[in-house]
Formats: sequence, structure tokens, C-alpha cells
Amino acid sequence: MYDISLGALFLALLIMLLLSACFSASETAMMAVNRYRLRHLAAKRHKGAIRTVELLERPDRLIGLLLVGNNTANNVAVAIATIIGLRLMGDGGAATATLVLTIVMLLFSEVMPKTLAALRPERIAIPASFVLRPLMRVIYPVIVWPLNAAANSILHLAGVYPEQGEEIALSREELRTVVAEAGAMIPRKHQQMLFAILDLEKGTVEDIMVPRNEITGIDLNAGITEIIEELTTCRHTRVPIYRESIDHIVGILHIRRLPRLLADDRRLTVEEIEAVLDEPYYVPIGTPLHTQLLNFQRQKERIALIVDEYGDLQGLVTLEDLLEEIVGEFTTDPLAFSRDIHLQEDGSYLVDGSATVREINRVVKWKLPTDGPKTLNGLILETLESIPQPGTGLRLGPYTIEVVQTTGQSVKTARLMVTQAVAEAASPGSTGIRGSGPGA
Repeated sequence: MYDISLGALFLALLIMLLLSACFSASETAMMAVNRYRLRHLAAKRHKGAIRTVELLERPDRLIGLLLVGNNTANNVAVAIATIIGLRLMGDGGAATATLVLTIVMLLFSEVMPKTLAALRPERIAIPASFVLRPLMRVIYPVIVWPLNAAANSILHLAGVYPEQGEEIALSREELRTVVAEAGAMIPRKHQQMLFAILDLEKGTVEDIMVPRNEITGIDLNAGITEIIEELTTCRHTRVPIYRESIDHIVGILHIRRLPRLLADDRRLTVEEIEAVLDEPYYVPIGTPLHTQLLNFQRQKERIALIVDEYGDLQGLVTLEDLLEEIVGEFTTDPLAFSRDIHLQEDGSYLVDGSATVREINRVVKWKLPTDGPKTLNGLILETLESIPQPGTGLRLGPYTIEVVQTTGQSVKTARLMVTQAVAEAASPGSTGIRGSGPGA
């Protein structure tokens, strides 16, 4: 090797440094590349993505190949640098050459290429796969396989089996992070819909149901004239039909069938109404929202009656209620269509006590606690642990609630507002109570 010119040695050293940089960048890029995007590109028959996916199926083999290539290039570079140092500076040149090469190698063959690969993994991993795949076929049987066999044997003793791999699965919160970080790639409205779909698992039908005392139904025991009047003025497409009490539901009437029943100039009878009723569809009160959405699809139903463990009617939920949990209110101004929430001139909201906490959060974009009572009335009563009098106020984190009107056993109306000073000074879990009354 002493017969080789210094120019050739410097050229060989440069080539080794470049090879080391390529292996270092490839290692970082392969480990940092987006696996889901790779699978998407591979499904579209992108050749580079297909090669990259195949290499990543056995990361132990890939890492073995990259380490063999990187270490080989580094060792050859050290040997060449030592020879150059001896020829230029004599016996003391070897140490100087090694020190200089270490600095150069760290800068140009490790830090810079790995940083670039971490920032642009796809641009490096896919082109590198065109070289690494044939290199794997050549080197793997000779060098990589014995090294992997020894390393895997040691890992087996620790209960780790690289050949089995590990499925990459994202939790709900991780999926939320992925959607949030998509930025401009996903419109904000679509992001909100995706978040809502992920949040369906957190709620049950009890969170969005129409309470039993607010269900609009028709009593078959009322006079036929009253029944026809209620049917013709009804605002709903489907109406529960009952006898004497809402607890005794006979069926569900689709209002679109009414014109056919009234087509002839004759008096409508109760028997004719009963003949066109659909069977009531009951669901348990604890049914998760995402499960109920699938149940509506399977059962081909659009309205469900919610019952508790004793079979007593608790409320009603419709397919539209579920869809609103995903897409929001079917209007550009939810407040204009909310009968329970009314915006005031001072920025506060007058809210009906029967309004659900989820509805309030969705309409006014707040974060009232949803893991306890389902309605505003329940939230106030649980916090105060008594029936409050008008004028009683309480604070839940940054939110101030003032009881405006009560009945004998519940809160009928309350005023809600956000106090900026409180939001900055109070912790999210803090609770304060002011005013008069039993809860004060």
C-alpha cells in the first residue's frame, strides 16, 4: 500500500467517508420514515416504497446490513488515514491522523447525514432501498446472517423474538395527535369531525338522549280530533304513540304515512293508526354511542327508546342526534337552533337546566366536566349537594354558573359565563360557591 500515491489514498479516504455517511443516513432514515405513508405508497405500486417496506419487515436484518457497511467503511477509513499520517509526518503522524479523522467522521459521516435523514427520512430511505436491497442479497448470507443469528440467540434468552416483529397500533389519543398534527392537510372542519368520531367511545346514549319528561308523544286514549290535530302540527318525523302514559308505548308512527291515512274524506280511526305503527326499538341506557350508531345501521332504525336496568323508559335518542355528535348541528349557527341555550348581550348564556353537558360543550365550545352528571341541572345539584335557591352561584374552574330559576326539585334556568380572571387564577378543578340559599 506504500506504493499507492497520496492522491489515490485521499480519494479512497473520501470514498470511505461518503460510504459511511450514506450508511449512517440510511440507518436513521429507515428508522424514522413514516410507515403508514410507506404502506400507502406501496399500495399504489410505488417501487421504492415496496422495496422499503420489504426491508423494514425484518429490521434486525436491515440494521445488521447497515452496521456492517458503516463499520467496514469506518475501519477502512481509519487504516487509510493512518497510512497517510505515517507517510506525511512519520511515526507521530498516526495519532494525529486518527484524531483529525475522528472529528471529520463525526461531523461529515455521522452528525450531518443523520440530522438530514431525520428531517427528510422519506427522501433518503426510498432511494437507499434501491441499493440496500441487492446489497442485502449479496452480503446477508455471508456476513449479516451469522451476526444476526448470534444476536437473535441472545435476544431469545431475554424473551425477545425479532422474527415475529411488532404490529404498529395507535391508541385513540395517538390518533388524535396524528389528526391534530396534520395541519393544513386536513381542513379544520374535517379535523373536528374526526375528533368527534374518536370521542364517540367516551359517551353513552344517556349523554345525548331526550329525557323522558321532554319526549313528544301522542296518547291513543285522547279523542280522535285531538290526535289528528297533534299529528298535523307535529314538528317531528317519527312520533311515539302510547296509551295513558309514556311508559306504555304502543309503537312509532312515521308522519309521512299520515297523508295516506287522511286521503279519503272519512274519519280516521285509532285502529288505522295502530295498523301502520312500527315496533318500538329499545336500547339499554349504558350503550356506547359508537355501538348505537352501528346498531342503527344494522337494525335499519332511526329512533330508539332508552330503558334502564328495570325496563323503565328513561329517554329517546335518534340517528340525527348521533350524527350531530360527529358533524355538529345542522346549521352554521348552532345557537340559533338551540332551544336550551340563549346567548345574552353581555356574553353570558341562559341555559335550560335540562340541557345536556355535552350539548353545552358542543354549542359554546366549552369544556365542562362530562364524566359525572349528564345535564346542567344534575351538574349543579351534585356540586351543591342540595336544591339551590335563585341567585345561588358556583364556579367550576373558569366557568361561573348562577341559578336564575328553580322549581320545587330542580334547576330550571341558569346563567353561564367564563370569567377571564378566574380562568387565569383558578386551577381547572377548583370549585367556588357564592350567593344565598341552601347551597351557599
